[in-house]
Amino acid sequence: MLKELVEHKRRLPNVLVENKISFAGPESELSIYDTYQQASRVKLKSDQLLFCGMVTGKKIMHAENDYYHSDFFPHESFIMAPSQEVEIDFPTADLNNPTTCLAIEISKERVNQVADKLNSSMAKQEVFGHWQYNEQLVHTHHNAETQALLSRIVEIYTENHQDRSYMIDLAVSELTIRLLRHQSRDFILSFSGQEPDNNGLNAALNYMVKHINETLDVDHLCRLACMSRTKFFHNFKVNLGCSPIAFQQQIRLKQAAMLIKSGLQITHVCFELGFSSTSHFSRSFKLFHGLSPSQYKARSDQK
Repeated sequence: MLKELVEHKRRLPNVLVENKISFAGPESELSIYDTYQQASRVKLKSDQLLFCGMVTGKKIMHAENDYYHSDFFPHESFIMAPSQEVEIDFPTADLNNPTTCLAIEISKERVNQVADKLNSSMAKQEVFGHWQYNEQLVHTHHNAETQALLSRIVEIYTENHQDRSYMIDLAVSELTIRLLRHQSRDFILSFSGQEPDNNGLNAALNYMVKHINETLDVDHLCRLACMSRTKFFHNFKVNLGCSPIAFQQQIRLKQAAMLIKSGLQITHVCFELGFSSTSHFSRSFKLFHGLSPSQYKARSDQK
């Protein structure tokens, strides 16, 4: 859906490398970048937060004097902090198959406004700190919900709807919340691994990660967290943004991608992580990563 939308909005290029079409919104801007020939070390920088979502092709991103470099594929997000510079290689771009990326520029003031609203309406457990944006590079896959949101954003920015500004504001807020959630979840997971005895939620999370292949026993998690079932579900959702079952599924599928990339057989990965059947695993994997396990393996082998 996202690919078809972007292709529909594409115009004849003025340049062959990073041809840019932009659509302005309140405190934000959407740009569609197309590259029609192979190129290397193309610089990209913005004075605002820049959320990039790959649509087609492949990029290799270099940052911080080559201390960091990584392949960037469709169904992945690459978020740059304000004033951070990256250099980009386009190893597969050509006239018939351009490399295409969305870039959504969001003002720092807008990001801070969203964080402040979260702090007032959905404060995290005190030990996990406040909602805030940490100015660092983020590279992650985006799930089906984020993919659908990006499709909706392209539609809203590029259509002359009477409520366009209001709808953009809502969509950008949702995208910002997803970024803040991602950073917060990474911190909480790391914290729970380092200090599992610090608090009840840490203990439950640490157990879930260490027993990733086991059927979820919510009553046991509640005992580890020293919480009632109702309180546990409430705290889990406030701090992690989803239910324990959804969270277990997400960490299983992230681990599955890492194991497939390392060379393990898909069937072995499926049952090693506690999935009941290969068909269920394949459907879940594709919904989460945008590729079937075999397609993901083929792409990793090509790299």
